[in-house]
Formats: sequence, structure tokens, C-alpha cells
Amino acid sequence: MALTAGTKLGPYEIVSPLGAGGMGEVYRARDTRLERTVAIKILPPHLSEDPMLRQRFEREAKAISRLTHTSACCTMLEIRMALRSSSWNA
Repeated sequence: MALTAGTKLGPYEIVSPLGAGGMGEVYRARDTRLERTVAIKILPPHLSEDPMLRQRFEREAKAISRLTHTSACCTMLEIRMALRSSSWNA
């Protein structure tokens, strides 16, 4: 699911791709509500529809959210699960 600059996912607007790996693609995006830069990870449909892999994704998000060290590179702010038939606007 390659996203292009300007694509909107709810309040987030894609700016550019950051990378891709075994669990999906990561994009630099702009949170238009709070005017900040964020990273968004998108799982491909064949992974996001697998309950075990969604649980792995949730565990990864929870682990990141627990990072509090001053050199931690990121903060987990939100996790959303949106299947193809649903909307990010919820």
C-alpha cells in the first residue's frame, strides 16, 4: 500500500516514505490537529488481516509506549486498526 505525499489518513497527512520492512511501511506525516511531525506505520492487508500479526503489532506499540529514557527516539501516541472496509476518521 504505497502512499503518496498529500494522502490523508484521518488527521494525518503523508509527507514522505521513511522505510519499509517485514511488518510494513513507515511514513513521515503531519498531524494536522496538533501541528507536529509523526511517523505512521502501515501494515499490508495480508498482515493486518491476520489476528496473530495484529497482536504482534499491538505488543510492539505497547513496548514503544513504555519507553521513557531521555535518549528514546520516539513516543507512541496512538494506535489505530483500520481494515480496508473501515475509515481512519473514527
